[in-house]
Amino acid sequence: MGKNDPYAALRFREFNIFLGVRFAMVFAWTMQFVVIEWEVYSLTKNPLSLGIIGLVEVIPAVSLALVAGHVVDQKEKKGLLQKCILGFSVISVGLFLLTWPKITQGLSQNIVLYSIYFLVFLGGIVRAFLGPTIFALFSLLIPKKFYPNAATWSSSVWQMGAVIGPAVAGFAISLIGVHWSMCLIAACSMIAFLLLVQIPKKPILNPKIGEPMRKSLREGIRFVWNTKVILGAITLDMIAVLFGGAVALLPIFAQDILKVGAEGFGILRAAPAVGAFLIMFTSAYFPLDRKAGMKLLVAIFGFGLSIIVFGLSTWFWLSVFALFMSGATDGISMIIRQTILQLKTPDHMRGRVASVNSMFVGSSNELGAFESGLTAKLMGTVTAVVFGGCMTVATVITTGLAFPTFRKLDLREDMELNSQAE
Repeated sequence: MGKNDPYAALRFREFNIFLGVRFAMVFAWTMQFVVIEWEVYSLTKNPLSLGIIGLVEVIPAVSLALVAGHVVDQKEKKGLLQKCILGFSVISVGLFLLTWPKITQGLSQNIVLYSIYFLVFLGGIVRAFLGPTIFALFSLLIPKKFYPNAATWSSSVWQMGAVIGPAVAGFAISLIGVHWSMCLIAACSMIAFLLLVQIPKKPILNPKIGEPMRKSLREGIRFVWNTKVILGAITLDMIAVLFGGAVALLPIFAQDILKVGAEGFGILRAAPAVGAFLIMFTSAYFPLDRKAGMKLLVAIFGFGLSIIVFGLSTWFWLSVFALFMSGATDGISMIIRQTILQLKTPDHMRGRVASVNSMFVGSSNELGAFESGLTAKLMGTVTAVVFGGCMTVATVITTGLAFPTFRKLDLREDMELNSQAE
């Protein structure tokens, strides 16, 4: 298994199982979010209600993120991940019941709506622990010299799940309805649980077991703050995704602007998946470690332009192409960012670093959904999307000009040092 082998990480059985677990959970989570979006907008016809979905999930996810990072670094990772998956499954079953006409026919619209929001809130609690646990488990399944290649595959699988899940949600809503779509989501989470059972328990690498939480959290925050490469990458991506969260408004585009219905909604949601597939296959053969900083800036700049084109488009297939490009560029950004995090984070701090990352980036999609819903209410849908894309582009330009060292970031040296250490 040479260091230039594009499939090096895939030759480890436990890592393959891990990829299956990660795909199933990301697929289920993102599919569930889209199904909820569709159901809530169908109930309210209010763009702000789409933003509220993101807000009620992101509040607990961000509030508990640092605490979750401390817990992850103190606990065995596989067992903790199993608990997270079971928690998600319970929430999915609850949403399945809330979308069952036999149960909801006697309930008022507000009761159903607020019950959905409550379950989404509980999902935010689960999510606070899920992301850092997955990030920490990653490093225990594969030798360090293969981290860059493994990060490429892991990021690509995440990206696939994040775009295929919503795409399938669009088609599933049309074919089997919201209720049975929720049943499919619950089934996916149980598949993830059964896959995870095949991975044995892993040792806890933190030498400071029992360390007071306050001291542990200070150490994690200080590390991220002092490691400017990590801080710069996650900050840039957070701002870009925050203002480029136009996909939260896709139900409005599908129903009211492009007028393509559930079938067109599925195609729009599927478009980024094609871009993500392209990135998955090409990045394994053409690593992104060389001139990583510049590539990250260019990718997010392209993402912002794609969002602007999508917002201005009144032609369905141009909108599809713009979303395809947004998926491709977002995939590049994520692969580079995850490679940076894996290479620069010590094993005993992975939970805390991942929790800070989730506060910056992992929750920016939901904050972006709230921002998009709010600005759509205030400015109008099209103006809100174009505004978000312009803010993304402006952020990239500002970052590139203000931090020339970030433009020159190259990860090849770190890869070579890891190979020598092995």
